[in-house]
Amino acid sequence: MLSEKGKHASATQNRRWVWSEIIWPLVLEVNDVSFTLKQFQNKRQKICQEQNISINVPSRGLVSLMQKGILLKEGEIYSIHYRLIPYMRLKAECDYSTAIHEVRIK
Repeated sequence: MLSEKGKHASATQNRRWVWSEIIWPLVLEVNDVSFTLKQFQNKRQKICQEQNISINVPSRGLVSLMQKGILLKEGEIYSIHYRLIPYMRLKAECDYSTAIHEVRIK
């Protein structure tokens, strides 16, 4: 998907894409701060088929979001950072830049 870009640019774009196309819509859909691995896989499969993208891209993006602290994993349950809960409750748009900003605020 991003072969012309450098390693860090590709990782950032993967995170942004996974957040905006899969994770945040899934969080709003289930209306909960957490979702299961199976729910993620179903959403990923649907989006990848619609956009004709390999499922490897979202897999790398998911791991990258966990490394950044936006997502937390406990067993097979993933949850969003507690500072993003107000956005979920309001069903507000929360793009990647807003999410990373909220997570990094001390």
